[in-house]
Amino acid sequence: MFASCLKWVSWNFCFVLSVAMASGTALVYDEEMTTHKLLWSDPVCDIEVPERLSSSYERLKYYGIVERCVPVPAREGSEEEILLVHSPEHLEVAKSTQTMNEEELKRVSGNYDAFFFHPNTYRCARLAVGATLELLDAVMSGKVCNGMALVRPPGHHSQRNAANGFCLFNNVAIAAEYAKVKYHLQRILIVDWDVHHGQGTQYIFAEDPSVLYFSWHRYEHQEFWPSLKESDYDAVGLGKGKGFNINLPWNKVGMGNSDYLAAFFHVLLPMAFEFDPELVLVSSGYDSGIGDPEGQMNATPEVFAHLTHFLMQLANGKLCVILEGGYHLKSLSESVCMTVKTLLGDPVPHITGEMAPSLSAVESFQNVRAAHKPYWKWLMHEDTSFLQNLSTKSLLLKKANPNPATEDEFKITNNDEVVKVERFLEMHMKNILFPVPPIKTATTDSKGSPHLLTVPVHLVKEVDQNEIKALVSGFYADLVKEDKVLLSLGNMLAVLDKILRKEVCNGLAESPVSSISGAVALKHAVQFGFQRVLCIFVGDMQIVPNTEDGKILIIHICDKEQSGKTSSKHYISLNWKEDAEGNDFFSAVLGFILPIAYSYQPNLTVIAVGPNQSLGISGISLLFALLGGLAESRIFAVIKDTERNLIQSVEKALLGASTPHFGIYVPPTQEKANKIKTLRDQFQQEWRMLQCSVKDEISRN
Repeated sequence: MFASCLKWVSWNFCFVLSVAMASGTALVYDEEMTTHKLLWSDPVCDIEVPERLSSSYERLKYYGIVERCVPVPAREGSEEEILLVHSPEHLEVAKSTQTMNEEELKRVSGNYDAFFFHPNTYRCARLAVGATLELLDAVMSGKVCNGMALVRPPGHHSQRNAANGFCLFNNVAIAAEYAKVKYHLQRILIVDWDVHHGQGTQYIFAEDPSVLYFSWHRYEHQEFWPSLKESDYDAVGLGKGKGFNINLPWNKVGMGNSDYLAAFFHVLLPMAFEFDPELVLVSSGYDSGIGDPEGQMNATPEVFAHLTHFLMQLANGKLCVILEGGYHLKSLSESVCMTVKTLLGDPVPHITGEMAPSLSAVESFQNVRAAHKPYWKWLMHEDTSFLQNLSTKSLLLKKANPNPATEDEFKITNNDEVVKVERFLEMHMKNILFPVPPIKTATTDSKGSPHLLTVPVHLVKEVDQNEIKALVSGFYADLVKEDKVLLSLGNMLAVLDKILRKEVCNGLAESPVSSISGAVALKHAVQFGFQRVLCIFVGDMQIVPNTEDGKILIIHICDKEQSGKTSSKHYISLNWKEDAEGNDFFSAVLGFILPIAYSYQPNLTVIAVGPNQSLGISGISLLFALLGGLAESRIFAVIKDTERNLIQSVEKALLGASTPHFGIYVPPTQEKANKIKTLRDQFQQEWRMLQCSVKDEISRN
C-alpha cells in the first residue's frame, strides 16, 4: 500500500547527513589479553579463561558487528594512571611477577582472595586499563558516541592495595578518576550489573559525591561471596559520599528479566536522572545472565539490550561499557552482542518472560528506597516507615524458612547443564533476533517548512482520496469528510503501513487533527493484525477508541479528566501538568508509565500529541527516549502540525540523534507523588511491573 508515495535513503546515509548526531560506536579489543591464564589447578579460579574474551569477539564477528564499529586500539595504561587508584606497593607487587616462575607465581597469588598471576598478567592488566581509557578518550573527545572495551583481567573487585576476585587493577575506577582529572567531570555514574558486588569500586568511591555507584549483586543475606555486610542495601556511602553508593542485594537466585528491568525503573533510573551524570561507565559483568555457574540467574541476553538502551538516554549518550565477569561462554558472548548492537542504534529485541518481578526482588527495591530516602529528592514524599520495620522481619522469616529447592533449580553443576543452556540460547537467539528494517525513519512531508535534519523519508501529497475513504469507512467516517483531513490521514497511513510491514523502523506524521489521526492509526494497526498496541496520548482526545478487548492500551496524559471516561485496565487517565520550573515528569514516566508499558509488552507504540497538551518538549522527548526499546523499537509519532519545535525534536529522537537534555530535574510535589502512588496501588495487580512494595503481600499473609 502507498509504495509509490515514498522515497527514502538508508540508515547509514541518514547518519552521515545528520550533522547534529554523534556518530559511531567504538570497540576496543586486543588478543594479547588472552595470554593471562591459570597455570595450575585451582577450582575457584579455573572459570576465568581466555576464551571469555576470544569467544565474545568471535561472536561479534559472526553477527557482522565488528565491521560496523569504530576500531580503537588498546594501549598499556601508564603507571601514573594506575596510581590514580592503586597504591605504589600494589603496583610494585604486580610488576615483580613478570619474571617469576610458576611456584613463585602460585605463592604470591595465594596472598589474595581468588586471584592468579601469570608472567604476562601485569602486561594484560595494563592493557585492560589502557583499553578502558582509550575508549573513554574516544567518547569524551567526540570521536564516537559510545563504545565497549573487551578486557581481561576484569577490575571491579580490585582494591587500592590488593588484587581480588580475578581482578588486578580496577579498570572502571581508574577511568572515573582519569575522567575527573583530564576532563574535569563532576558527576560520573558507574553501573555495575555484574552478579558479584564490586566492593573494590565501592571502597574507592565511598566518600566521593562526584561518583554515583550502583551495584546489584547476588547476596543471599551475606551468604554469597564476597559475603560482606557492606554489600547490603544500608551501605549508602560515607561522609560526603552518603547517598552516592547504591547496593541492591539479590537474596535469591533465579532473578530474571523482569527483576532487572524493575530494578532500573524503581531504583536506578530515578536516581540517575536526578544525579544527571556527565558520563556513564558500566562494569559489565554477564555472570548475571542465564546459565552462568556463578550467578545462577535466569536473565536472557536481550535484557542487556534494554538496560543499555536506558543508559544511553543519560549523559548526552556518553556511555562506556567495560567487560567484567561472565563464565558461561555462550551466554556471555550473546549478551555482549546484544549490548553492542544496542550501542550501534539497532532496534531492541522483544523482552521475553513474564513481566512480574519476584517478591524477593521487590523487597530489595523497597529496602533500598527506604535507605536512600534521606539523600534523594525523588523519594522525599515516599512513606518508608513501614519498609524499615519490614526488612528485619522479612530477614528473620527467610532465615527461619530457607528454600534450598529454589536454589538447586538454577544451579549449573555439570557439563550437561552447560550444554542444555547452550542449546536453549541457540534457539532463543533465533527467536528474538529479527531483520533490521532497511529504513530507519519515515515522515510526512513538512509542507516546505525547514527541518534541522535531513529526513530520510518524505511523502508526496498525491494520495488517492477514495482509497483513504475506503480505509476509514468502518470507523470515524463522519469525522473525516474534509479534504485536508483526508490528505493528512493518507500521509499518516502511508507511514504507518511501512512500519506495520516492518519496512521502516519508526515514523512521524504531522496532522491538523492529531486526535482523529491517532485513533485511526490505532484501529488500522489492530485491523492489520497487531494484538497489543500501546498509545500514549498527550492532550485533549476527541475520540477514545474501544479498549475492552485488550488490543489497545491507552495512557492518556491530560490536564483534566476525559469527560464520561473512567480509568480501567486498558484506558488509564493520568492528570499531569508539567512544572514550569523544570521537568517533574520523570517520576510519572519511571514510576508509572514505563512499568505499565513493559508489563503490556506492545507490538507497536504510538505516541500522539493533540491540542492543549500538558507537557513541554522535554517531557514528550522523555517518552520517546524511554519507550523506544519496546516493540522492537517500532514507534509511531502523531503530532499536531503546528508544533514545529516539537516535531523537529521528535525527528531527531527517531533518527537516533544524541539524547537531548530532558530539562532541569524537579522533584514531584506531594500531590503528584500521591497521585502516582494511588494509581500504582490501583493497577499493580493488573500491571505487575508497577510493584515496588511488598506491603500488600505481607498484609495478606
